[in-house]
Amino acid sequence: MTSQTSQERKREVWPINRDPRGNDRTRETRVNERIRAREVRLIDENGEMIGVMPTPRALEIARERDLDLVEVQPNAVPPVCKLMDYGRYKYEQAKKESEARKHQKTITLKEIRLRPRTDEHDIGVKTRKIQEFLADGDKVRVSVQFRGPDLRHPEIGRRLLENIAETLKGTAVIERPPVMEGRVMSMIVSRAPGWEPPKKQAPAPSGKRQVATAGAVAGSQASTSPSAPAAGSQEVGEATDRQQ
Repeated sequence: MTSQTSQERKREVWPINRDPRGNDRTRETRVNERIRAREVRLIDENGEMIGVMPTPRALEIARERDLDLVEVQPNAVPPVCKLMDYGRYKYEQAKKESEARKHQKTITLKEIRLRPRTDEHDIGVKTRKIQEFLADGDKVRVSVQFRGPDLRHPEIGRRLLENIAETLKGTAVIERPPVMEGRVMSMIVSRAPGWEPPKKQAPAPSGKRQVATAGAVAGSQASTSPSAPAAGSQEVGEATDRQQ
């Protein structure tokens, strides 16, 4: 029985460049002389299969074409290698990752805190602030903090959160309904699908600018008006001379 088990172990195929710590571990990409396999399955720079060959021969082909031999599937038997400009490939990958990070939006959880006795004006201000957070793509945790006698009336805080949720209807969706946790009752809201925040209008010109413009126009008219009488007096003088 023991001899049979040892024979089965001898027959087991173990790739030369397989990571002994497990196939799921990330590893550095092997390039050119760092490839340790005896033979590889080679793919050219256009994605066409060339075939299985010894690794030294694949390296010769890569040098002839002024390219790199890159191990793209190290766990295959034999490993799969591809001809490419590895420096350019890494540059393009880094550029793609950078572009993806630029367009990636990080969603943060903002928090708005209230009290059971918060007045209507402050509730309106807080509600508009929630809409601003939702317009930026963030989630909002709306919480009501209880102190002292307020703890005997949690229904007041629940009613307050339900009224806010009703005001935000069409703007937000309730991800987590009101829940009491210790002295705090809270709910979590996020932006409703398809809701677009209203566009901000351009500010109207200020009153000072309008007054300054009107003053400039009046000044220009006043500066030109004295010249008209001067011309008229000159014409009257010429007519008097002719009569004499």
